[in-house]
Amino acid sequence: MHPDAYASGLAEIGLEELMVAYQQAHAGAAAALVDRLSPQLHRFFASRVGSRADADDMLQEVWLRIHRVRHTYRPGAPLLPWLYSIAQVRVDNHRKRRRTSREIGVDMLPEPAGQENWSPGGPDFGDLLASLPESQREVLSMLKVDGLSIEEIARVTLSTPGAVKQKAHRAYTRLRSILQTAGISTAGKGSAR
Repeated sequence: MHPDAYASGLAEIGLEELMVAYQQAHAGAAAALVDRLSPQLHRFFASRVGSRADADDMLQEVWLRIHRVRHTYRPGAPLLPWLYSIAQVRVDNHRKRRRTSREIGVDMLPEPAGQENWSPGGPDFGDLLASLPESQREVLSMLKVDGLSIEEIARVTLSTPGAVKQKAHRAYTRLRSILQTAGISTAGKGSAR
């Protein structure tokens, strides 16, 4: 098979099948996975660490980790929850390193965002997410930005679907309150499930 034909054939293969091919050391399967999943993983990291440089570093770290533990993926199992579990460990390790590497005094904490930060056309999604508690921000980001299902998020966060739904509901309620405080109507806008 011509290399270009093989590469174009990889674009048609599902993620789970690509992962199995990667486990079996098929040429191009790793590159195809990296190409298809890196943008999604980078968004995942950037939404949690806030720094593009840190997100870039974490993306490289996660692909190295995936390469080392690729044998633990069970063929036939959904790939994204397995992948996001590994990515979440990277985020947790990053946060732990940041907490232990520096202490922040109470006088150095930023002031909560007020209405003066809202733009006339409405708030930026990133600013809205940043205003949520970490657990709600994580769930909402996985649900709306990364496109994971409630069940997949539950597996990634080692939680139950009910707990994930509760965090999402609380996040929606809080965002509605923020938008109403900013004078933006939320009437007619239902929460996605």
